[in-house]
Parts: sequence; C-alpha cells; structure tokens
Amino acid sequence: MTSRDPKSLITIARASGEDVSAEPLDLGARVRELRKARDWTLEYAANQAGLARSTLSKIENGQMSPTYEALKKLAEGLQITIPQLFTQPQRDQINGRLSVTKLGQGSAHATATYEHELLADSLSRKQMLPYRARVRARSMDEFDGWVRHDGEEFLYVLTGVVRLYTEFYEPIEMRRGDSAYYDAAMGHNVISLSDEDATILWVTSLA
Repeated sequence: MTSRDPKSLITIARASGEDVSAEPLDLGARVRELRKARDWTLEYAANQAGLARSTLSKIENGQMSPTYEALKKLAEGLQITIPQLFTQPQRDQINGRLSVTKLGQGSAHATATYEHELLADSLSRKQMLPYRARVRARSMDEFDGWVRHDGEEFLYVLTGVVRLYTEFYEPIEMRRGDSAYYDAAMGHNVISLSDEDATILWVTSLA
C-alpha cells in the first residue's frame, strides 16, 4: 500500500444548501465523534471493531492512516457503512444537488489490490458510491478472503481485461464495455488479466 499523510482530509459538502463549496473532514475527528455519540469508551469501541486500543487511539489522533481492512472493521463496529465514515449527516433537506469530478480529481485511496478514486465525494448522504478503480491484483492469493458489504454493486470495465470472482458463480472474464450487477453481500473480488492494470467503474448502492 502506498503511504499517505496520516492527517489526510476527505472533502465533503457544507451543510448549507446554498453554500456548495467544500470543507475538509478529518477522519480521526469523525471516528471520535461517532464513538462519543454512542457514549463508548475508546477501549469499548476498539473491542467492537476488533482493533487494538492503541490502533484506534492513533487513528483518532491522526497518527496513522487506517488500511481498508481497518476501515471495514471500524464501520462494522460502529454499525455504519464505510462511506458514512467520510460524510457528515445533513439536517436540511436538499432538493437539487450536482457534483462534477474532473478526470484525475477524485479522492484517491490505495490498497494492496486496488487504487480507488472516489467520485462525487463532495456530496454527503449519497444513495450511491461511484468510484473508478485501477486493478492491481493478478491473483486471488493477493486478497485476504472475500470482499463483502451491504448493498448492490455495478461494475463496468473501462480498460483492459479483468476476471470477476464471486462466491456463488464461476469466474467471469470481462473486457472493455462489459458490465456486471450483483449483490455486494456475496463475496466478490476482481483481478486484472492485462499486462497493464485494468481500470473499472464501480457504483455501490448505500441503501
């Protein structure tokens, strides 16, 4: 995994429906806020998430950037989705919203197997989570088990050739322009079959 600034900021939309400029969100402060809103001690929250108390403390204080696996554990422990870790709830009803992400200007999140670029990340309370991903993995052995999460997911191959592995179906080879829609609670992983990393568009429902 590539190293990142421990105090990296996630862009979110301002709560005001009139002011559509963005302000930064500190992930550590967000995790601390969610923990305290539940009236949980640091030790209890760490136990709920299956993390060491020292690890959670470092995350809250911006002393370390959590891995994707740690983010999954945090979300599960707090009983929320991963995207909710990066967005503040809005109280006011918004009747019309728009977010444009220029090429290469999404929020980058790298893992050992994928390089994710979150799209439309300036909007909170989204019903979908769109992101572009560069597929690094070349073998299922590179994954620590299946990826599973709530919601449904749509995958569209942008470049290269990939193989979609799912828990209940035979592996599927997919090329540019091919797409798949599946239940994200079913275990799934994607590897690249191309010489160069393949790129895909993923859209995940949050409902």
